[in-house]
Amino acid sequence: MKKPFMWALTAFATVSLAACGTSSDENEQTSAGEGTSTEATEETIEVESMNGEVVKVPVNPEVVVSFDHGITDSIRALGGEVSGIPKANNIPDYLSEFESDDYEDVGSLFEPNFELIHSMEPDVIFISGRASENYEELSEIAPTVYMAVDNENFMESFETNMRTLGDIFEAQDEVEEQLAGIHETIDNVKERADNTDKNALILSADEGSASAFGAGSRFGIIHDVLGIKTADDIEAENHGETVSFEYIADVDPDYIFMIDRGASIGNEATATQVIDNELVARTKAAQNDDIYVLDGEVWYLSGSGLESVKLIVDEIDSMFETE
Repeated sequence: MKKPFMWALTAFATVSLAACGTSSDENEQTSAGEGTSTEATEETIEVESMNGEVVKVPVNPEVVVSFDHGITDSIRALGGEVSGIPKANNIPDYLSEFESDDYEDVGSLFEPNFELIHSMEPDVIFISGRASENYEELSEIAPTVYMAVDNENFMESFETNMRTLGDIFEAQDEVEEQLAGIHETIDNVKERADNTDKNALILSADEGSASAFGAGSRFGIIHDVLGIKTADDIEAENHGETVSFEYIADVDPDYIFMIDRGASIGNEATATQVIDNELVARTKAAQNDDIYVLDGEVWYLSGSGLESVKLIVDEIDSMFETE
């Protein structure tokens, strides 16, 4: 099976000052009638997007368009403002406030409303993989930062992204505080995982069928970061490896963690069709009531922001009991 191309994040940030305008002595007068010379400056940060483009972004941007739910939740967590998101796609419940008319609907992940975005005069636009084909056109409107995670180096790339956002929104201390909280939970889960032989199988359900995900995959944080052992060797696949119910029974995992992809994107929920299968019922996971349906909206639609990563590790922390 071909191994998918894994996006490699190379985001880094350096702060710089850039003059954005000057006013002549002849045109500027004080209230006392004296001529003055003023120079407006704008602090910017240079960010290298994951496509290699170096982008100058204003510090503390006021008009922000985000095409990634993880970036959106991170900006909110840091006290920043997001002005527009794509509402044509499903918005996770934990981000439901952005459904309000207070926030512009900038189209869909794959078909942005370029005219509306242009009229907003954004200071910066953030995108990730799903909107990457629109990078060039969006970058003609405003500085556009392509930011995503490398699933095979999840925490390193995630932390780089968050620290870059911390620099942009001048919230470096807040980033470090929230990352420390996430790491504390990770360490707690990993300690339990290191002290047990119990393993897990990650499944995604869609239209009654199941796909398995292993280490290095989009849901591989369970194995790669939290340290829970894999029930079987599965190649990293962006959309998973289709598996049969016989396969699940043969692997016989201690835990099954399931994402209902269909329900996450607004289709019929079918996770229970997989769980209630006669063959799956024979597994240790089923016998010990250790089959868990995860919050698919967070795992599938977001999953790489300060809020969503915390939700993810907290969820596994509450489920993975080894006693």
